[in-house]
Amino acid sequence: MNGNVWKMGGLILVAAALILVYASTFIVYQTQSALVLRFGGVRKVVMEPGLYFKVPLVENVVYVDKRVLDLDLSEQEVIAADQKRLVVDAFTRYRITDPVRFYQTVNNVAGANLRLGNIVNSTARAVLADATFTDIVREQRARLMREIRDDVNKQAQGFGITVVDVRLRRVDLPQANSQAVFQRMQTERQREAADIRANGSQIAQSIRARADRDVTVIKADADRRAQELRGEGDAESNRVFAEAYGRDPDFFAFYRSMQAYETSLQASDTRLVLAPETDFFRYFGNAFGRNSAPAGGDRPPAPQQQPAPGPQSSLATP
Repeated sequence: MNGNVWKMGGLILVAAALILVYASTFIVYQTQSALVLRFGGVRKVVMEPGLYFKVPLVENVVYVDKRVLDLDLSEQEVIAADQKRLVVDAFTRYRITDPVRFYQTVNNVAGANLRLGNIVNSTARAVLADATFTDIVREQRARLMREIRDDVNKQAQGFGITVVDVRLRRVDLPQANSQAVFQRMQTERQREAADIRANGSQIAQSIRARADRDVTVIKADADRRAQELRGEGDAESNRVFAEAYGRDPDFFAFYRSMQAYETSLQASDTRLVLAPETDFFRYFGNAFGRNSAPAGGDRPPAPQQQPAPGPQSSLATP
């Protein structure tokens, strides 16, 4: 009986010791920092991972996430500088850099999200109110997001928070205004396209006019040069023919006659009806022409006719 009591007592003591050890220790992981609280006040801040001790039943531990946290904001309407109503959908990313101030001001992540969301929304409305729709959508979007982030970060420092980034995920017109704006944008783009096409046509006509003028000038120069060359060639040809005629008039006449034969009888269906005695056929059958002597020497003289014998005289010579 006494042995069982001692065993039971030993088990109770071991269990109590384990409970005491469990209640006296806590583990901090790499993604966490810890605040050791005593009666609600911060007694110790633990930033490094490891195993730590605390006073059980007197001290408790609050863990704070050291990772970058995301906060998705609800859509809100803002009025741009050009009086256009815009629907803005944004999100922000932040990190808890001062756990004590974070715990004392917002207590936890839910409280931080609520306070930070209000700050981001109000800052976004103020910054975007000074920008036009075109600046927000295209030209100045990156600069506006940096400006919102810097302004929010200044206000979030009081909560022990550092804002890493603020992004405008979507900026649209309200559904009621979208169709009218799209129609106006389409009209403007069509007008710009018509202006560009008109300017292009004008430039093309100017280029074609210059090209036609250049072609006319080039052709005129080429024709003038061709006439000059043709005149020079004709002059040289006439000179050669004149020299040839002066050297051998008979050969020149023969050559020109051969050219006339070639030109006149070139077609297969050419028929000429001329008298054989015409001067055009003077070299047909006679390379020297009619009434011409052969090139080897003078033509032999024609034989002279002897006179017929008359009646004998009756007178005798003594």
